[in-house]
Amino acid sequence: MTAFSVVLPAGRGTRGASPLRVLACATVALAPVEGYLAAVHAQLGKVAPALLVVTWLAVRARQRRLLRPTPLYAVLAALAVVVATTAAAHSAGAFTVEYTVRWLPFLVVTAALADVAGREVPIRDVLLAMAAGATVAGAGALYSLVVEGQARASGPQPDPNDLAYFLVAAVPLLAVARPGPRHRFSGVAPAIAGAVLVAGAVATFSRGGALGLAAAVGWLLVRRVLPWRLLGAAAASLLVLGLGALLLARPQLERAVQEKTFIAASNVDTRELRWQAAARMVTAHPVLGAGPGGFRAEYAAESHDAEVDEQTPVAHNMYLEVAAELGLPGFALFAGVLGVAAVASERTVRLAGPAAPARVEAVAIQASLLAVLVTSTFLSEQYYLPLWSLAALAVAAETRVRGEGGADACLARDQ
Repeated sequence: MTAFSVVLPAGRGTRGASPLRVLACATVALAPVEGYLAAVHAQLGKVAPALLVVTWLAVRARQRRLLRPTPLYAVLAALAVVVATTAAAHSAGAFTVEYTVRWLPFLVVTAALADVAGREVPIRDVLLAMAAGATVAGAGALYSLVVEGQARASGPQPDPNDLAYFLVAAVPLLAVARPGPRHRFSGVAPAIAGAVLVAGAVATFSRGGALGLAAAVGWLLVRRVLPWRLLGAAAASLLVLGLGALLLARPQLERAVQEKTFIAASNVDTRELRWQAAARMVTAHPVLGAGPGGFRAEYAAESHDAEVDEQTPVAHNMYLEVAAELGLPGFALFAGVLGVAAVASERTVRLAGPAAPARVEAVAIQASLLAVLVTSTFLSEQYYLPLWSLAALAVAAETRVRGEGGADACLARDQ
């Protein structure tokens, strides 16, 4: 592979980083802090994914390699067709163009990540890059709560619930930082990172995030990937952070709890209204849906102005929103992406040895996906990268463990 001047310490062994490896890691690492990038320039967060796709296409063209046929690519292609079809059918919609442009890049980036992680880029590197970016976002969350005095931590994301989504999805990925046969990590860094991620998620006061985190941690324990010692160290670090925050920012924390308690009942009522409206849209448009962004455009009419002060909200349920906007065929394909990822990750677990790094990586991906799926029951998170990148990495992990990655995969495993 082409040598690159940057050397990333996350991979197995010390080696130069190829442009694809740098761009893949940058794409997933910068996603949680996109808000900070947008403060510098509105399009800055899109630079890394765009460069990844362009470089990927250029490398494959130079190598004269095609994508290996896998179910994921077929489902992504079919989903792209459905998105384009529903967009054409609802081209006059107020948000159609905006949301179509949001959908299609995720499908392309997913294909790119699945291919490069199945060949050149070690999956462990990408997972740790995701965790590192989310840890920075978690630190930003704590800063926004303690220093800036926000009632609910938001940090680099405008919505605290979206921030919680990023943070809880990253917690299971720290499992791949466990000591390997050639490395003897003390476990302190993963424990601190885990404490920052959990503390940041707690600071958002997101109940959906809490449920997602509980599901992910429970999965890691059931699959015997999360060591009790690491869990205890992270809990101790979290306790120290909590006590420090309580001493330094007690008034802000009390105010945040009071405000969250006050709006909790209202949130339940509004989400019920939105879920009912989304369900009616599915019934009214079962084949082509309401089009990308159609839920926001049609919510006021469909709910009979149930929320006077909120005319264009999201559904706060990823599954209902996708079904309402893309129709049942589109939802089936969207669910197919998740199904392919689940099957691929479980095959990796069964094919890898009990103590193999590939098994740990696959279980970490499963736990993170579980956190994503649970959290998305209460949030509309189809337009954020974790879901798509995890699906790509699940398929790439199976490709590598089956030995279908050719010389590149063998080299990555040896290193």
